[in-house]
Amino acid sequence: MDSKTAATQLEQLKQFTKVVADTGDFSSMKAYKPQDATTNPSLIFKAVQMEEYAPLLKKAIEETKDLGLSGEARVKTIVDHLLVLFGSEILQIVPGRVSTEVDARLSFDTEATIAKAREIIKLYEDRGISRDRILIKIASTWEGIKAAEVVTKEGIHCNMTLLFSMAQAIACAEAHAQLISPFVGRIMDWYKAKTGETYSGENDPGVLSVQKIYTYYKKFGYKTEVMGASFRNTDEIVELAGCDLLTISPNLLKELAESDAPVERKLSPEASAKADIDKISIDEKTFRWMLNEDAMATEKLADGIRLFAADINKLEAIIAKSL
Repeated sequence: MDSKTAATQLEQLKQFTKVVADTGDFSSMKAYKPQDATTNPSLIFKAVQMEEYAPLLKKAIEETKDLGLSGEARVKTIVDHLLVLFGSEILQIVPGRVSTEVDARLSFDTEATIAKAREIIKLYEDRGISRDRILIKIASTWEGIKAAEVVTKEGIHCNMTLLFSMAQAIACAEAHAQLISPFVGRIMDWYKAKTGETYSGENDPGVLSVQKIYTYYKKFGYKTEVMGASFRNTDEIVELAGCDLLTISPNLLKELAESDAPVERKLSPEASAKADIDKISIDEKTFRWMLNEDAMATEKLADGIRLFAADINKLEAIIAKSL
């Protein structure tokens, strides 16, 4: 077997795409050497229940002790410190950036999202970490996108999450967001539940959605990066080889690292430039109508916000107990 065919799928993928670790677990990041890492409330909630991360929670509690806060305000502040402590540790492992999420319960509050993004960045900068290494994750609601537009002008880079539709993707690009995270697996889940069908990589509706968004961005020269997220299997990942970034869970990183099946580039700016597509003009009315007309995107956005909000509530309950 020559050295070319002996390369693992993960090694091959890294030639076309920046690989990002979708986890709060440090040992997985060390094992698979991703460029960046993403976290979310669900991942942090899982991690904080593991014994090895208890010192981080203890440190977050300690750091907020003398801020004169009590009750709910203290718990919320501890959450912010905890997220930033996780992010700071991750940045000692990955060479690139870490994504830290704004509280999902603020998804329909532009001003509160702006304030929270600034608070998180300040906590990182107080630790000597440059804002260039941080992506603030914000839900891709109209209110979230408007908040991203404001903080982007301040040099705060945003990762627009819970993205399921072209309407959201175009609005994020028009707001000059740094990066979007279209949720491949959750799109597929919805179609599978509705139709009862099983989808393979190339006809997977989540894969097709990201291909369409990537093509649109490259065709019309948008600088916003596309990072496929929420994968259910390695077929979905391989079909998106060439996407700017892909954020992948440790179990799927392991599968890619253990396979040497060939990976071909599927997406490229050159091919996208030749696509025969029209540019869509987005304002708030168009955004809301397009989203309303897309039952999958409407349901999955609402569902995703509810799930992340529930995990933030659970995380706060753990912290309140620790106090």
